Amino acid sequence: MLVSDPYVELRTGPGRGFPIFYVAGQGDQVTMLKRKTSWFKVRTPRGKEGWVHIDQMQHTLHLDGAPIDFGQLALGDFSKRRWEFGMGGGDFGGAASISGYLGFALTPNISLQLEGTQILGNFSDGLMANANIVMYPFPQWRLSPYFTIGTGIIKIEPQSTIVQAEDRQDEIVHAGVGANLYISDRFIWRMEYKRHTVLTSRDDNEEINQWKTGFSVFF
Repeated sequence: MLVSDPYVELRTGPGRGFPIFYVAGQGDQVTMLKRKTSWFKVRTPRGKEGWVHIDQMQHTLHLDGAPIDFGQLALGDFSKRRWEFGMGGGDFGGAASISGYLGFALTPNISLQLEGTQILGNFSDGLMANANIVMYPFPQWRLSPYFTIGTGIIKIEPQSTIVQAEDRQDEIVHAGVGANLYISDRFIWRMEYKRHTVLTSRDDNEEINQWKTGFSVFF
């Protein structure tokens, strides 16, 4: 393929955080080696190999002068992901909650996730940390359901100043369902319900419902 712009920038890795180490000029012939999401590894006539973003690659031409259609990230790219990151908010047993998670895909159908949640109640606040297993039976669907189970720790800090109350820290387990709605490029809208069981030191365990929604990116 031929460079039609005045130049294209080659980086040492597939991301804008990697430094530019070489510039291919207009009219240079480059060879595409592989693609990683929105980045292409190319080789120049001088044997330089580096990564070019799709925004610049879309201005290259076939050797006969015809434009090249590289396309953008599509729904199928989600099943090829390795990492996910997301933020969301919702309701945790009547209290507001803010959550963030980082996930690693073992296969297109199974991911491991670490999740942290801040709970903001009227009478007490809390922090929760969970390790989750998430199962996607149909990762290729635009609206893709999933199931999750996990365990973790929850710490509750009462706000009351009238009655002296101790902080509580308990183990917690959960099961839940949710769905990912693919929007475009790397972006997913995520909706989720979990049923938590707090394993307290008292006679009765505590059951808490959690609803949340938010956005995720994959790469």
